[in-house]
Amino acid sequence: MPSTLTSTNLAATANGRPDHPLAALTAEEIVRAAGVVHAAGRLTDAARFASIVLHEPPKATVSSWRPGDPVDREVRCTIVPGPAAELVEAVVSVTKGELRSWTELADTRPAILFEEAITAIVAVQQHPEFVAALARRGITDVEQVQLDPWPSGTFGLAHEEGRRVTRCIPYFRERPTDNGYARPIEGLLVDVDLGRGEVLAVVDRGVVPMAPEAGAYRAEETTPHRADLKPLEITQPEGPSFTVAGNLLRWQRWSLRLAFDPYEGLVLNTVTYDDGGRSRRVLHRASIGEMVVPYGDPGPLHGWKNAFDAGEWGLGRLADSLTLGCDCLGAIHYFDVPMADERGGARVLERGICVHEEDYGILWKHVDMQAGTTEVRRSRRLVISSISTVGNYEYGFYWYLYLDGTIQLEVKLTGIMSTMGIVPGDQPRHATVVAPGLAAPVHQHLFCARLDLDVDGETNEVYEVDTTVLAPGPDNPWTNAFVAQQTPLRSEREAQRLVDPGRSRSWLVVNPHARNRLGQPVGYRLRPGATPTLLAGPDSPVGRRATFATRNLWVTPYDPDERRPAGDHPNQSQGGDGLPRWTSTNRSLVDADVVLWHTFGITHVPRPEDWPVTPVEYCGFHLVPFGFFDGNPALDVPPSEAHCTS
Repeated sequence: MPSTLTSTNLAATANGRPDHPLAALTAEEIVRAAGVVHAAGRLTDAARFASIVLHEPPKATVSSWRPGDPVDREVRCTIVPGPAAELVEAVVSVTKGELRSWTELADTRPAILFEEAITAIVAVQQHPEFVAALARRGITDVEQVQLDPWPSGTFGLAHEEGRRVTRCIPYFRERPTDNGYARPIEGLLVDVDLGRGEVLAVVDRGVVPMAPEAGAYRAEETTPHRADLKPLEITQPEGPSFTVAGNLLRWQRWSLRLAFDPYEGLVLNTVTYDDGGRSRRVLHRASIGEMVVPYGDPGPLHGWKNAFDAGEWGLGRLADSLTLGCDCLGAIHYFDVPMADERGGARVLERGICVHEEDYGILWKHVDMQAGTTEVRRSRRLVISSISTVGNYEYGFYWYLYLDGTIQLEVKLTGIMSTMGIVPGDQPRHATVVAPGLAAPVHQHLFCARLDLDVDGETNEVYEVDTTVLAPGPDNPWTNAFVAQQTPLRSEREAQRLVDPGRSRSWLVVNPHARNRLGQPVGYRLRPGATPTLLAGPDSPVGRRATFATRNLWVTPYDPDERRPAGDHPNQSQGGDGLPRWTSTNRSLVDADVVLWHTFGITHVPRPEDWPVTPVEYCGFHLVPFGFFDGNPALDVPPSEAHCTS
């Protein structure tokens, strides 16, 4: 049986009304929210909506809600009122059709709007200085030039003041289907006022010869293909083991609600585990709050690059429509995701979320040589995924739920590197030559996961766990002794931590008021994976805005308004917002409702094998039960074959 699929709308409801406080926004609610804002009469026709999202109710409302209770649906709108660097944040009730708050923010910029990005491209194409710069390079047809608008960052340039700016990078495509990143038009950059569609500066630092190769990677361009790969099919004759009702997903002992945010992308809400008929809380909300991609070339043409792909573009806004058999394989369930457009309407991202099951090898096994018996159980995981294309790069976000209570986030990074043209024979210090006349600068991809854990309830505490070697002495005569040492993180300042692989460092979140049968506090452990931190200096332009990436762990007491680790609006900000501002008061974390912020990612030193398209690199972390259960919770998993037990 080949791969199969079902598909539903993430915001599907049985009666046209939300069935839960965290039900996904419907297209109708999106349009209604925009209508309430317009009806207030405070905007002109020039206004655009940067986002329209569910204004999530307080935890107490969610936890006390019962089926049949009324739901007052509030929606938060971020509005760009005109061409200047200002925003409006409004909250409306779509249940009652009323405006509940209106906040005007000066000197604040949203993520780049798609409509304005297109206007910027057209403005550059028509600008005489740009056309002349192309002519100096022998390019006479502007339609052969690909323009990538980037967030410009903040570098103290005069034209940044009071403007929303993008910096356009040009590439040459001899044919429309060419790989544009194979031929960067090196030495040329253009700054544009996004709000006004006005070219501010055409920077030309001299002609560099065009790279000679096309960087082909499409199927029709890479023949002959391998002929010895036999078909591989995933079959589930009885269908998948999960069920879907609206945005509620159940699988094995797990239950959760899915959401999709224009900036964070995929969000997991109210994650619980059924333990012997008792629904136990694990996570209230989990998402990628922010990510930053800083580049390590200090030169004027590439040193400014430090994109915040969540806050300056939007991982959800740039999510892909997934394809059966390519992005997902097996018995698949897709969710279509309603999203707002920039004029207050609604659009639907078809197949934006993929859910399926995967076999994952051995779950546990033991061969009893005395009894002559073998017991084996196979592992299986539920996969919840989405993929975002942010310009040249792809990010796949894969949340895994396991049979033993483990949760994992794996990010898969692929796509095409941001490139630079070089004089043939040059060996740039801050980049790797990946093809003749072409190099790729060193850079990082740093993600920050916001993990609002509620381990058996909202009152939790956090401990740092290090494996510590004991000193030689009477209690350690063979110098082999080591212990797992737990250090409480009692305040926000104490909880700004780095990974230490030499100590096998992890962090344990426990509920001091809930105990397992051994009298131990129940807990979940954050087990880090690939964990670089920001290499740029703290006073660098990117260092001031991406302070979150200077630590692998931050812990804060829960505040529903603290969602984005670099602040709600990092685009062209001066920095200091988000985690550094919130933690400056050094709030207590004792007996608190804690939120963990975990920075992880990769430092990418490009290699020739990463060109013309990069094989997937992986990074992420695990949340592992630690005393949460009284024993192995997967003992009841049945053998998959008769010969697996004897």
